[in-house]
Amino acid sequence: MSPSEPAGSTDNHTPPLTTGSRLGRLAGIGVVLLGVAGAFLYLGGWFTPHALTPARFVDAFERVAGIHSGFRRNHAKGVCVSGFFESNGQGTRLSKAVVFRTGRMSVIGRFSFGGGNPYVADAPDMVRGLGLLFWLPDGEEWRTAMINLPVFPVNTPQAFFDNLLAGEPDPQTHRPNPAKMDAFLARHPESVPALKIIKERAVSSGFENTTFNSLNAFRVVDAGDAAIPVRWSMVPVQPFVATNTTAAAQGDKNYLFDALIASILQRPLQWHLIITVGQSGDVTDDASIPWPEGREQVDVGTLTLDSVESDDTSPARDINFDPLVLPAGMAPSDDPLLSARSAVYSQSFTRRAGETKKPSAITPSEVRRKGG
Repeated sequence: MSPSEPAGSTDNHTPPLTTGSRLGRLAGIGVVLLGVAGAFLYLGGWFTPHALTPARFVDAFERVAGIHSGFRRNHAKGVCVSGFFESNGQGTRLSKAVVFRTGRMSVIGRFSFGGGNPYVADAPDMVRGLGLLFWLPDGEEWRTAMINLPVFPVNTPQAFFDNLLAGEPDPQTHRPNPAKMDAFLARHPESVPALKIIKERAVSSGFENTTFNSLNAFRVVDAGDAAIPVRWSMVPVQPFVATNTTAAAQGDKNYLFDALIASILQRPLQWHLIITVGQSGDVTDDASIPWPEGREQVDVGTLTLDSVESDDTSPARDINFDPLVLPAGMAPSDDPLLSARSAVYSQSFTRRAGETKKPSAITPSEVRRKGG
């Protein structure tokens, strides 16, 4: 499921741990595994015999986009990046998570397009994704997957599944059948206002000046164990320039990725991590509903990305940007999409891990050429 569909993590790039931090990390992993196990049981139909399963979800992605050996079933086309996050300490009043303490930590990530075709031509109206993994000083990890939509178009796993199938290309026209989408909206009228918000948004000219949003709500826990709901966004330092989403693709089929590669090789790109603080009564279990204007926003630090690499050679290709991999001081909300995303990502990785990996659309030679 989107916001981003990743894979399994490699441990080769994780900093060494002390005995105490190992124990703490193991305890944290245990909590995450319990949560993921619960998600698998729920989505596997143990609690509800007719519920969706992770396998059915991934089957649907393959039905819509085909099977592309070794690639993610969603957000298949992408390029990998790395850099660092500089926390300014302003987040410590919200959460005891180490990521918010003043200091610098390494980050690896991946920009992508939504969808299962790794060779699709770039287009301005495609969903853009950014997955990040933060290596925290105490050995913990924080993984987050964001997209450039202001709200999510659906609010339940079933609605996502139905929407996915409604967008299946017609064999004759190779485009989605409008009648299927009309039928979807008739069954899921709650998506209508969300789609209106999405359609009316201004879209930036490239990845480098795009705002990426968590969309799902989470909880942060402070030193006194008080929890508050939050959402977060990566807001670019690079100035916003609007683009025409109805225009045809410009030049090379990878033109948006080409521009991103050229930009990041010329100079580091930066985003502010903005935490939006929810209030009592704000919806936390529905990513299709925006929070009211005027909610407190806290700038907790700056992300700097200064290196770009092809999927073919970067360890980010095999990292799972699972939204449930959270450090102590951060926790999931009651949004049902979170556990579903985690379970489906794992199923997707299990399938592609045993497949022959095909070259990505953006190869190492392409990255070097764009830098020349």
